[in-house]
Amino acid sequence: MMSAVNDTEFSSAVFLLTGIPGQEDVHLWVSVPFCLMYVIAIVGNAVILFIIKTDPSLHEPMYIFLSMLAITDLALSISTMPTTLGIFLFNTREISLDACFAQLFFIHSLSFIESSVLLLMAFDRFVAICKPLRYASILTLPRIRKMGLVFVLRGVSLIFPLPFLLKRFRYCRANILSHCYCLHQDVIKMACSDITVNYIYGFFLTVTVVGLDSLFIFLSYVMILKTVLKVMSHAECLRALNTCVSHLCAVLLFYTPRIGLGVIHRFLKGSPPLLILLLGYICLFVSPLMNPIVYSIKSKHFRARIIRVFFK
Repeated sequence: MMSAVNDTEFSSAVFLLTGIPGQEDVHLWVSVPFCLMYVIAIVGNAVILFIIKTDPSLHEPMYIFLSMLAITDLALSISTMPTTLGIFLFNTREISLDACFAQLFFIHSLSFIESSVLLLMAFDRFVAICKPLRYASILTLPRIRKMGLVFVLRGVSLIFPLPFLLKRFRYCRANILSHCYCLHQDVIKMACSDITVNYIYGFFLTVTVVGLDSLFIFLSYVMILKTVLKVMSHAECLRALNTCVSHLCAVLLFYTPRIGLGVIHRFLKGSPPLLILLLGYICLFVSPLMNPIVYSIKSKHFRARIIRVFFK
């Protein structure tokens, strides 16, 4: 009988999201730090956007790219908030297939857009340090808008086919997902159809977006190091590299858990579920939470402006 239940098609039914397995009785207490993280992430990124918009001295390429990062982090937090708080506050685990496909579309497209923004920020640091005399002529406002638009379209268009590819499958395996939100690599495990196309396309997306973006960021910093070590004094070298610290922190916070989670989902099938769960939470919660904090701490101008806003 159980075999018959497991083999039943539920393509018109629901998936079940996962909070912390075996700890359902403390989910209400766990919701407190999650609510706090969401509040800090949303308020922090909103404050960064407000300060950049209202302070004309911050209408420069570096801060425009930072505002793009804040918008992406804000949208990413909002896209995961309903299901995460639904599980921990109200124990609402069910999510319809259409809602799940919509959520994974937003999560993956916003993650790709954030990867692109981090690449643009690396390019900004490369031009500022390696070609300072041409900085203003290279990074003009019209060019920045065009680059931002191209990368937004890239993220959306590459992820757009995924919900439709998932929609054509039959889902007849256990419908319990590994996270409190929907991810493509998690959903395709539920399919009892041939997932070769999705598997190849997902791998292609990971390599061409996350792989290439991280490679170009790495090459940017190689060129930056070569420049500062060759033409600058020790003090100038430290000063130049200090302007990159915030961006490097953002890059590490974004790429490290995502690469780890991607490797586990594709190649390490027998990994502990708790490790997958932890990496999943770090992927989507830590980056939007920490980016405003890191940039506020590292930028004296930002810090002073925030103090003026809140203690007028």
